[in-house]
Amino acid sequence: MGLLVALARGIRTPAFFPIRALATLYTDVFRGVPTILVIYLIGFGLPALRLQGIPTDLATLGVIALTLSYGAYVAEVFRSGIESVHPSQVAAARSLGLSHVKTMRFVVLPQATRRVVPPLLNDFVSLQKDTALVATIGPLEALRQAQIHAASTFNYTPYLAAALLFILLTIPMARFTDHLAARTRRRRGA
Repeated sequence: MGLLVALARGIRTPAFFPIRALATLYTDVFRGVPTILVIYLIGFGLPALRLQGIPTDLATLGVIALTLSYGAYVAEVFRSGIESVHPSQVAAARSLGLSHVKTMRFVVLPQATRRVVPPLLNDFVSLQKDTALVATIGPLEALRQAQIHAASTFNYTPYLAAALLFILLTIPMARFTDHLAARTRRRRGA
């Protein structure tokens, strides 16, 4: 979703101004509103509308809210990666006869993706931790389970267990991010 929004923001053709404006509005709104508030608005607001076809499962609504929130951040990461590709790369691809779409697909996006993998993985780690926020609308996850157990037994060890679970998920991803960043530095000869 973030990649599509980033591509929409990069369209410079005047005819596509409404799409570019909607993509910009989306990123501004969802980066500006705290994730917890997005979760509340989606988790409690959508079911309150009682519209046909709107999911009522709280876990699904939590996934939708996190997707909307993090999609805006990922869009900006991708956009910065796309803009970091030197214009001469685009000019060279166009001079070889590639269309704009093929230039983006075969020249710009592969380079941009390699450049943004570490920040994307950092966003993924943050997303893993923010899943705990979904408990505020009802679904049981590690933090909420720990809270329930601690409230009934006055034993706060479950919070430590929940923290360890998050650490077990995030540390490998952080080391993988470091590995990819080091590999990129070695490729560039730095």
